[in-house]
Amino acid sequence: MNRYGDGFSGRFEPVLRFETVRADPAWWFVCDGSRLWVRREADGSFSLPRVTRALFLGLATDPVPHPLGYLDGVACQAVGADSNAETTDPQGQWLDLRRLHGRLPQDLFLLAGRAIQIVAWDRTHRYCGQCATTLVFAENDRAKQCPACGLRQFPRLAPAVMAMVVRGTEVLLARGPEFPEGMFSILAGFVEPGETLESCVRREVAEEVGIEVGPMRYLGSQPWPFPHSLMIGFVCEYRAGALRPDGVEIVEAGWFDYRALPPHPGPMSLAGVLIADFVADCTQRFGVA
Repeated sequence: MNRYGDGFSGRFEPVLRFETVRADPAWWFVCDGSRLWVRREADGSFSLPRVTRALFLGLATDPVPHPLGYLDGVACQAVGADSNAETTDPQGQWLDLRRLHGRLPQDLFLLAGRAIQIVAWDRTHRYCGQCATTLVFAENDRAKQCPACGLRQFPRLAPAVMAMVVRGTEVLLARGPEFPEGMFSILAGFVEPGETLESCVRREVAEEVGIEVGPMRYLGSQPWPFPHSLMIGFVCEYRAGALRPDGVEIVEAGWFDYRALPPHPGPMSLAGVLIADFVADCTQRFGVA
């Protein structure tokens, strides 16, 4: 199983703050929403700016940067900026993170998702939701705290399950109303308060397509910063029932043999990784027609 994001395990050391003021260049993740400030290389790929201070980028940045950690010993900083403001950096441009998959080194792409979520959290959690006092950064956690009432706010994460239902050499793929015609993916849904991941898988499958699933196992996870999800992938076996799309979240669903899949997500998303692993497993076991 290709677990998403194992690429820099052991190479990245997360930190809450840098102990000393660093004079060496750092990777700067400059964000505005899901957009990232990047520089185009001669070969058509993209890189991030590597400078000692964000002000050297000539961008209208937020006043407080966010230390992320060290990647191969190089400091990584995140900072928000105004993508509509003028810049003095002729090499750079704003691009949505989705467009940078495969065009930015994988380790920097994964850290960019982390940076985007932290910057968005900082921008949307400036005041206490209980007493409206301005929040301050906590000392020992990635959190903000109210100096008046003590309320603590952590970065928002919304866990969501991805359920790849299989039946022999077939996989269940479905299309939501927001998908282009002919584009399919596996089922997904957000976890409810007080719900286990396994219960969420069974509930979402039953609600969206009306079938029951049997044994399941965890396959992998992926942070999905659009804007703050954590995708958790499972494969589960079909147990009973006929497909009945709910007509709201799912408008079309079907069983597809691994040798004849419709258009589906690519390797940028966990859904694409899970589908590719299913095809590889079936090909190894049953061969190619």
